[in-house]
Amino acid sequence: MRLRDLLAGCRVVQSFGDLESDVAGIAYDSRQVSRGVVFAAIRGLRTDGNRFALQAIANGASAVVSVSPPPDGLKVAWIQVEDDRAALAILSSNFFDRPTTKLHAIGITGTNGKTTTAYLVESILKAAGHPAALFGTVEYRGPGFEYKAERTTPEAPELESLFRKVVDGGWKYAVMEVSSHAVDLKRVEGLHFDVAVFTNLSRDHLDYHKDMRSYFLAKKRLFAGLDGKVPRVMVLNRDDSQFAELSAIAPSHVISYGMEDGSDVRPSSFKLGWSGIDATLQSPAGEFDIHSTLMGKPNLYNISAAIGVAVGLGISTDSIRAGIEHLPVVPGRFENIANTQAFRVVVDYAHTDDALEKVLQTAREITPGRLIVVFGCAGERDRTKRPLMGNAAGRLSDLAIATSDNPRGEDPMAILREVEAGLKAASVANYRCIADRREAIQYALSSASTGDTVLVAGKGHETYQVIGNQTFDFDDRIVVRELLDELAAGRNL
Repeated sequence: MRLRDLLAGCRVVQSFGDLESDVAGIAYDSRQVSRGVVFAAIRGLRTDGNRFALQAIANGASAVVSVSPPPDGLKVAWIQVEDDRAALAILSSNFFDRPTTKLHAIGITGTNGKTTTAYLVESILKAAGHPAALFGTVEYRGPGFEYKAERTTPEAPELESLFRKVVDGGWKYAVMEVSSHAVDLKRVEGLHFDVAVFTNLSRDHLDYHKDMRSYFLAKKRLFAGLDGKVPRVMVLNRDDSQFAELSAIAPSHVISYGMEDGSDVRPSSFKLGWSGIDATLQSPAGEFDIHSTLMGKPNLYNISAAIGVAVGLGISTDSIRAGIEHLPVVPGRFENIANTQAFRVVVDYAHTDDALEKVLQTAREITPGRLIVVFGCAGERDRTKRPLMGNAAGRLSDLAIATSDNPRGEDPMAILREVEAGLKAASVANYRCIADRREAIQYALSSASTGDTVLVAGKGHETYQVIGNQTFDFDDRIVVRELLDELAAGRNL
């Protein structure tokens, strides 16, 4: 591809040098640049890529794309653009020949439920005979690739290259979690989504977005169309307060879901328990029964959203039912840890006050005994939710144990003091603050008795703990199993 063709759609301020040269690739890291690669000098949150432009040229870059004008004496092409991140996304899309236009791409956004809904949609598509790529918080996988995700949404060059692999592999479907950061940082700019899903909106990421309106508007862009085209199908949560504003974008494109009359997809009856969910669902495709091993009302919402997607894609009810039934667990999402004790242990990713409140309510509904929760708040992240999470834990559990969850560069005890303010505001006396996460989990397990549930919240599928500038192996599920084995051995002595 020629450089001139690669720039199609970019808002170019001015360009210098030869635009007819062939392009071998796109890179935003100067260390990844080799001969013929175009270097996109991105201004990041911590580092300005323009500082490395000369190094990229020394490594063989054929051109530089930047919001800055070129330095004097430059011997390669330099393209000055209005928006560096938007340019990176457009360059990447052009280089890989706009692969999402050749797919049924399903984008899922919202504060909570994105991962579970994505896994459900993938499972339904698989049951219908349609292999689907999956991009999200836990992993990226598709034809010829499968690896753990470092972030919910990769940067545009990696993302477009993966979509290209999906197309080249002959697959027709891709399911993707679309985070507000990815939209705002334009990692997903120019992607074409056939179906867009909205799960819900609650407080999160205010350290980045600053206010709830900005947070919502970032998510809203998925439905307005990241490539300028409104998605063919918009699956929206009718019970969420943002429904009216989102549905107004294109009312005829909407498939709604929720608990109340008026929703296109809704349960007419349901039963929740430790065995999962049994429900009868009404939908535009008819009424049918489903069973899922997923637990709780939040997962009934996620199932309803996935059914809405399936209806929009014309999937049969038999495949919908089979896909829901065949998904045994979503990693770190209300994941029941099997054990020989007389109490249950669940690991969940809940790391916002709303998510923690909902997962505690889910556990309470199916717990005959006491509800014990271990939770924490991340360092160098939204501080406003710390007392709110403490308050939710205090109000909705019988024993709340606040601990560390990736304190990063902050003092763990300082974080816990902010969490404790919420615990005290809940007027509960039965709580503990234990900075060491393993010790906190051990205390919770040793405190449990017959009929209790221990909920370990915050990390879910994550396998690390960040303390200072070091990352340590830490998987709540593995730690829980190790401590349960120690507890069983001690009790059997």
